[in-house]
Formats: sequence, C-alpha cells, structure tokens
Amino acid sequence: METIASPALWAAFAGLVVAALVIDLWIMDRRSAQAVTLKAAVVWSIVWIALALAFAGGFWYWLDGAAGREVANEKAAEYLTGYLIEKSLSVDNIFVFLMLFTYFAVPPENQRKVLVLGVLGAVFLRIIMILIGAWLISKFYWVLYVFGLFLLATGVKMLVFADHKPDLEKNPVLRWMRGHLKVTEGFDGNRYWVTRGGVRWFTPLFLVLVLIAVTDVVFAVDSIPAIFAITDDPFIVMTSNIFAVLGLRALYFVLADLADRFHLLVYGLGVILVFVGLKMLAVDFYKVPVGWSLGFVGATLAIAMVASLIFPAKAPAINEGK
Repeated sequence: METIASPALWAAFAGLVVAALVIDLWIMDRRSAQAVTLKAAVVWSIVWIALALAFAGGFWYWLDGAAGREVANEKAAEYLTGYLIEKSLSVDNIFVFLMLFTYFAVPPENQRKVLVLGVLGAVFLRIIMILIGAWLISKFYWVLYVFGLFLLATGVKMLVFADHKPDLEKNPVLRWMRGHLKVTEGFDGNRYWVTRGGVRWFTPLFLVLVLIAVTDVVFAVDSIPAIFAITDDPFIVMTSNIFAVLGLRALYFVLADLADRFHLLVYGLGVILVFVGLKMLAVDFYKVPVGWSLGFVGATLAIAMVASLIFPAKAPAINEGK
C-alpha cells in the first residue's frame, strides 16, 4: 500500500518509539517494588498524550513543506482521529486489566511487571495485525466490507451487553490452565513460577499474564479494522495505534480508581464502533469527511463521560471474584 511517509520519517518514528519504551521502562521501574502513585500516573499520562500531539504537529509541519497545506491538514486530521479512536478503545483494555487484577487480588506493586509485558505485547501484536491488514486490503479490497461488518456487529454487541459482566470462572483459557497446570495458592513476589520438589508450580501472576495476553489479541483484532476505516495509509495506521498504546500502563493507574465513575463509557465506545463500521461499509458510496469523523468521535466520548458523572452508577462496575 502507498504511504505519504518517506523512509526517513519511518526511521524517525521507529527511533522515537524505541526511545519512549526505554525511557518508560527505565524511569517508571526504578522503584519496581513500589506501587505507582496517582500523581506519577497522571504526570506520565499527560507526557504520553503530549508526545502523541507533538508528533502530530511535527507530522503536519513536515507534510506542509513536502506536500502542501491541504494534504498536511487532511493527513494530520486522519492521524488525530485514528489516535482518538484507538485511545478510547484502549480504555476498554484497561477496564479488563482492572477486572483481572481485582479478581486475582494482585497487589499494586506486582501489577507493574505484568503491565509492562502487556504493553509490549500490545505494541507487537498491533504491528503484526497492521501489516496483515494492510496486505489484505491491498490484495483483496472487499476485505474492507468484512472489517465494516465486524465492527458494526462488535459495536451492537457492546451496546446490547454493556451491563453484562464477564464471569471469569467460565473463561475457557483460565479453566484450561487450572486443569492442566499446577498453580500455587498465593503470589511469590513478582515470580511467574516457582520450583518445589523438582516440580514447576505457576503462580496466579502467571495466569493473569496469560489472560492479559489473550486480551491483547482480542483488542488488537477489534482496533485494527477501526483505524482502516479512517485511513489506508500504513504510516498513519501504525503511528496512531502505537502512540495510543504507549501510554496504556500509566493510564491504567489513573483510571483504576475512576472505572465506576465512567460506567457509560462502554456505550460511547459501542456507538463509535457502529459509526466506524457504517463508515467503512459506505466507503464506495459516500466518504465521510475526516473532520466530521474526528468531531463525532470526540463528541461521543465527551457525552458519555459527562453523562457518567451526571448519572452515577447504582452499583460498582467491577465485581470482585475470589
């Protein structure tokens, strides 16, 4: 597929992502045995969002000189729309992470290690899924309609079952692990497994890690088609996705105490997926302006969040397990 980006811009993006990951892993893990404070999480969330917006500004500036103002405005808007959609979908990731940590009663200081691997896994999976999606669309254009139907069905399902809380006891992956692996009763620090009498036992932290990996796969399948409804430029698809995921760990610690407050956000995400699915299905008949898409996504998220504050949840959104 064709892209607006030059090889130098691809290289600059790759270098920026590597540097960001190194800084995140180094600075946020200097006190790996301690829980992340809300203040630190808020600061880092702002840093990640600022970095994504700064990249948008740099991208626009480069395009303004290389391709002209009109192209720069259009492509920058595509990036921002894609970033906002992927960032909002990543919030759903966070709510699932929170459910898993609550169910297994994972201590805050142990959550950081799992989240690191979860974010790295999410980055890796999105790169793979983007490459596969770009290849499929370039070879089989009709795949766009398949993506559209998938997103439409996912959005409708999210709206219909918004109040349904998954029962982890019935999760097939968790049931298989409990039936085939030796699992310890409690945690053993940050260890995923321990050896007792020459036999390897897995800790609950390992079960959480596997379930988060499965979650990463599911959400990668959901989110990649959504961005292809906004743009088919691999560079914009890649950058908007990766920047949305990079701040996932810090954002988790911000939203951990706010999940119940934004209980209506799931409805907003469902509406967005329905909109994106319909947009993709109508691509050959009517192309929704990027600016309209950006405005609709932003307004939907804002309405869902404000409505959540005006109409508080009657019951906690996260049910504790064992």
